[in-house]
Amino acid sequence: MYVSDSSLPDLPATDRTDVAARLREALLGAAFTADGLLELLGAPAYAALARSETVPALRATRGDTPLEALVRLFLLQQPVPHARVADVLPLDACLDSGWLVRAGADVAAAVDVRPYGGPGGEDWFIVSDLGCAVGGAGGIGGRGGPADAAVVLGVGGASTTLAGITVRTPVASALDLGTGSGIQALHAARHATRVTATDLNPRALHITALTLALSGAPAADLREGSLFEPLKRGETYDLIVSNPPFVISPGARLTYRDGGMGGDDLCRAVVQGAGERLNEGGFAQFLANWQHVAGEDWQDRLRSWVPRGCDAWIVQREVQDVAQYAELWLRDAGDHRGDAAGYQARYDAWLDEFEARKAKAVGFGWITLRKASGAVPSITVEEWPHPVEQPLGDTVRAHFRRLDYLRARDDAALLEDHFRLAAEVVQEQIGLPGAEDPEHVVLRQHRGMRRATQVDTVGAGFAGVCDGTLSAGRILDAIAQLTGEDPVLLRDRTPAQIRLLVEQGFLEPAL
Repeated sequence: MYVSDSSLPDLPATDRTDVAARLREALLGAAFTADGLLELLGAPAYAALARSETVPALRATRGDTPLEALVRLFLLQQPVPHARVADVLPLDACLDSGWLVRAGADVAAAVDVRPYGGPGGEDWFIVSDLGCAVGGAGGIGGRGGPADAAVVLGVGGASTTLAGITVRTPVASALDLGTGSGIQALHAARHATRVTATDLNPRALHITALTLALSGAPAADLREGSLFEPLKRGETYDLIVSNPPFVISPGARLTYRDGGMGGDDLCRAVVQGAGERLNEGGFAQFLANWQHVAGEDWQDRLRSWVPRGCDAWIVQREVQDVAQYAELWLRDAGDHRGDAAGYQARYDAWLDEFEARKAKAVGFGWITLRKASGAVPSITVEEWPHPVEQPLGDTVRAHFRRLDYLRARDDAALLEDHFRLAAEVVQEQIGLPGAEDPEHVVLRQHRGMRRATQVDTVGAGFAGVCDGTLSAGRILDAIAQLTGEDPVLLRDRTPAQIRLLVEQGFLEPAL
């Protein structure tokens, strides 16, 4: 059993994998799964849990079924009478190994256990510290003890976002940098032969081991240390993922969110350090925050982060002014529930930090690197705040395949190739009623990034007839004949538009 030297509770033992396996079997037998919870609680109560609101779930579990008892015990942290779970769980083994503790005539959970549905229908369980399985930190920063800085959170929106955008091809090795509760390592175990998970917080490594064991996943190679420090010299991976402590804050109060470096230096260090740790063709994928600094182009700032020998695709999903940003993370930590003077002092400290760095806003988004040392690097930095379709792993992989395709073809070769319109792309026309020609023609995707791009009449006509039958050049010749345009001039000016449509995924090479 992990014995804490802090105010945080002791953790279950990691060397009792037999108990974890028996507990897993018992939980599954009682339908303590993501689907089982949704059926029991109903959609409103289930959604309320993600907002840290437990009252609807408490009301929905006032019966006497085994599943209701397990929800109260492991997810809502309510003591349950010993007799209610004696026939459901391997009770003595759970008490002996530290999954449960005695509370008079009741038993209580030592950790949060949240059912989590895997992408292939797997029934997984994410372990975290008490009160932290749902809805983020639950105000951990307001609890007052310095030991609470080491608290380990469960599944949040950032965790599921990163899991959704990660490329899921079979690989020999994967690295989860800053593993936390182990959700990224758990996903990686599905398609990586060897998984390494690192974290500065030893409590996080312990909880990751519990998450993997309770989910029936292979054990990972767990290493303690900051960023890439635990890795051996020359050690490289096919996949690196990280949801690092990316919050830009004045200090390192909470390990799960504050990296302890100034400004966005931690995110920069993670991105730049990944280059030499990737195998050729390997991917590194991160969530990050970055500063928008007065007098500096934020896109140039991010381009400077990309390590040598790597292609990059960086997507800014959201921007907040510094006041909004400070308020978000003060509330996340529960500081707004403390004394007013303390809240104001912390708020002032955040604004002082931003003012000293000339930061006007903070961006949030995704960074994907792909090791391609043999090619001229391609770096795409864009803003896309619109809804997307998760999971996006296949979309990310396809983006880099298209880069390789376009790099290998000059305009002449491009016009010799055949293309197909991607699935679920529609055309929208905007103009005055009765007008002969539309003012705008827009192609819109209904899958993946769900992009929209404006095209001219030639581009719309070209895309509309791309079914893989004719080469691009022959299609343009036919359009020139219909419109009376010079075919040579049309062939000269159209490849740039074709490249853009291919790069953004509207057209697919029919190879």
